[in-house]
Amino acid sequence: MAKNSILDWLDEKQSFFSEIANDIWDHPQLAYEETYAATLQMDTLRQAGFTIKSDIAGIPTAFVAEFGNSQPIIGVLDEYDALPGQSQKKSTTRQEINPNGPGHGCGHNLLGTAGVEAVIALKTEMENNQLSGTIRYYGCPAEEVLSGKTFMAKEGVFDDLDCALTWHPGTSNITASFSMQAMVSIKFHFKGITAHAAGAPHAGRSALDAVELMNVGANYMREHTLDGSRIHYVISNGGLAPNVVPDNASVWYYLRAASKAQVEQMLRRIRKIAQGAALMTETEVSEEMLANAYDTLPNNTLNDLMYENMITAGSQKFSLEEDSFANDLVATVDQEIVQSAKQSMGVTFKEHLPEDFYNLQHLKGTSIGGSTDVGDVSWITPVGQIMTTCAPIGVQPHSWQATASYGSSIGLKGMHLAAKSIALTLYDLITNESVIDKARNEFEKDTNGKGYTAGIPDSVQPPVLPVPNV
Repeated sequence: MAKNSILDWLDEKQSFFSEIANDIWDHPQLAYEETYAATLQMDTLRQAGFTIKSDIAGIPTAFVAEFGNSQPIIGVLDEYDALPGQSQKKSTTRQEINPNGPGHGCGHNLLGTAGVEAVIALKTEMENNQLSGTIRYYGCPAEEVLSGKTFMAKEGVFDDLDCALTWHPGTSNITASFSMQAMVSIKFHFKGITAHAAGAPHAGRSALDAVELMNVGANYMREHTLDGSRIHYVISNGGLAPNVVPDNASVWYYLRAASKAQVEQMLRRIRKIAQGAALMTETEVSEEMLANAYDTLPNNTLNDLMYENMITAGSQKFSLEEDSFANDLVATVDQEIVQSAKQSMGVTFKEHLPEDFYNLQHLKGTSIGGSTDVGDVSWITPVGQIMTTCAPIGVQPHSWQATASYGSSIGLKGMHLAAKSIALTLYDLITNESVIDKARNEFEKDTNGKGYTAGIPDSVQPPVLPVPNV
């Protein structure tokens, strides 16, 4: 049976792909700087017989790997950027490897590697059995700043896909049938007039005053936004010294809401608040758009198929040593948070490391916190997504506990389950296009004629360093 041969191949290659995931975990790099992971993945895929198109949208760490030359065309979306300040050893106590250094607190060392694992497995099966179709692996940078896939989407690299698959490391084996929020990342820069803060304060126009007044306005705006919306900010530049009226100051905002339309409405209002703050302080304001990502549009047709293939692949079967590691990690987390996590999404989880499978189809139409630029792709083509147990229940993403778990054998077992689920689903899709037709019908109904337009304006370029002339 074809699926058995795919699973056998993946079992034989587990150690090879585990080494890749660990190698990326050992070399964490931030958004748009992921040269180590991108190069390692491109080399691995090239050696496996994929053709590589690199430097997508002018981003050196964005690439597309392809095998095949006929319909259907199925994409696999993956990521490999790390987070700042998440450096951590594979330990159940806080132990940084590099003080304040980056680390894979979101598990993208696993996320990207599982995709490579899956597409190479499916390519092998296609060659062995002369199967038609095209599979593409999308090496997507900068998910943590929610703009890598948006810049790639503007290049049209997803436009001809029949559908796409992805996954994310999590704390249970579930379908991602919920929606993640649309999000805008934007900086406001205020320009004033410097002066001696004691000797001639009347001569100055404080850019910091403008930032603080803007934040006051934004905080009053919170009362008048839709439930579930989020406004968070940091003052990224507050001046140089207390005795100098700051002539330059900046504030960085994230705006989140259940839909792209809702977050755009919030953006219009926050821009007016910025203009009002500038008027009150006689300063000038400019803006810098960093990201403008869509909410995710789940596709139950694809999610159901991925769920069935998770069951076919079989659970992770964690060892006593892994259970002990998980228990020690969970002991470092606030126990109220742990108990809340054990009863979430309409499911009661009993174990710290769930091995069972949950189809959360009932959550379609439900918006949860957090955002991802996968949302952009989900409004271009149907996208199926699962999550697998790669860390214990209660451990929060973007934490040192998550970094430790995603570098452990717990994370690797979740990664291999994801790879198997994706590979088996790819096989189903290229051998039964009626499933794609059903997924696309669901997609057309859900989008209701709304086309995709990238939220980042054409004037904004990816924040990458130019390649030096040699």
